[in-house]
Amino acid sequence: MPLLTYLLVSLAAYLLGSIPFGYLLVRLFLKEDIRSKGSGNIGATNVIRSGSKGLGALTFLLDACKGYIAVVLAARIASAPGLTPVNYQNAAALAALFAILGHVYTFWLRFKGGKGVATGLGVFLALAFWAALAGLAVFILTVALTRYVSLGSILAALVFPFFALLLAHPQRTPLLTTVIFLVPVIIIAKHHQNIARLLQGKENRFGKSGNRSGATTA
Repeated sequence: MPLLTYLLVSLAAYLLGSIPFGYLLVRLFLKEDIRSKGSGNIGATNVIRSGSKGLGALTFLLDACKGYIAVVLAARIASAPGLTPVNYQNAAALAALFAILGHVYTFWLRFKGGKGVATGLGVFLALAFWAALAGLAVFILTVALTRYVSLGSILAALVFPFFALLLAHPQRTPLLTTVIFLVPVIIIAKHHQNIARLLQGKENRFGKSGNRSGATTA
């Protein structure tokens, strides 16, 4: 029945999204717990701030890849032999949502994960490629001008749904359209502390050290 197919899509995406690459890489190569460093976040920016740009870049790449793969995998499950075929867009939407939830609330770290930025980029690239690139451009430009990674992440998440609506695309299902707006809301909500520090003028700029820095990319 369709419900089983959707459940398998959601479960596979959650488990894939929940792989804490930042935590694993720092534990493996530096023999440290990234959660005890900087902001305590498991994302790429905090890994970089912990002293390893290479591991930070790899964390970003792997977190983005797991989001992308989760959505691509949904297509396979949606039409897998032995399962009831389901609408691909709906399957992709659920995969995107649960990959983000897996990263933000990872089972392996007692449901405490990252903020979903890199994984969000991965699912966005799979859902709406050109809109994702436009959002990435906003991120890069914002960080280049302000050196606030958190602000770049927030603005990129904010503008992505509108780019997705404006740029050419096939007709989307209501569920996919909802998820295109919902995922950015989750990412922005996870930045509530960063938003408070930005408003107070206390957010750390990228490249400067500080206690409990506003590490964002996750």
